[in-house]
Amino acid sequence: MGYDEWAALIVTDMQNDFADPRGSLYVRGGEEIVSFVNGQIEGARARKAMVVYTQDWHPPSTPHFQKDGGVWPVHCVQESWGAAIHPALQAEGEIVKKGSGGEDGYSGFSVRDPVSGEKAATRLEPLLRDGGVRRVVLVGIATDYCVKETALDAKRLGFEVVVLGDGIRAVDLQPGDGERAIEEMIAAGARVE
Repeated sequence: MGYDEWAALIVTDMQNDFADPRGSLYVRGGEEIVSFVNGQIEGARARKAMVVYTQDWHPPSTPHFQKDGGVWPVHCVQESWGAAIHPALQAEGEIVKKGSGGEDGYSGFSVRDPVSGEKAATRLEPLLRDGGVRRVVLVGIATDYCVKETALDAKRLGFEVVVLGDGIRAVDLQPGDGERAIEEMIAAGARVE
């Protein structure tokens, strides 16, 4: 993968609600990528690359949820089993929580108020900049939402972006959403391997 001290592996939302078949917003095959992601974490650490995790971290009520007028079933509620990082994942390092104020938290770099549309930054960009990171490598869930939005924001912010196809899975609310997300990331200048 070419990990080095200028690279960061961003492990996106590998949480029980997405990566466990019992999760409220289970992404088909999510649990299957855990061992691949662990291998990437080991490889990144061995080469002194930064490893950062993103984590959906919603309050019990938010306009992000269907019950409160949003699109999604209740998921990744703060301090719940569903919000916890998948237990088989080697999760040691910085965790960037998103959506904790009830925002939509698709990108690891930003959150959006689901009512006003106003965007705010997370602490991910300063964390990467302070570490001298120039290239980000993305794995995790879900290809067509959080991985895609994180990749697009990373490109917009000037990072080189690599997405590892063996380490992502898509929600596919509409058939082909995952494939379209990959095409969109490539069109924006990301490399998908």
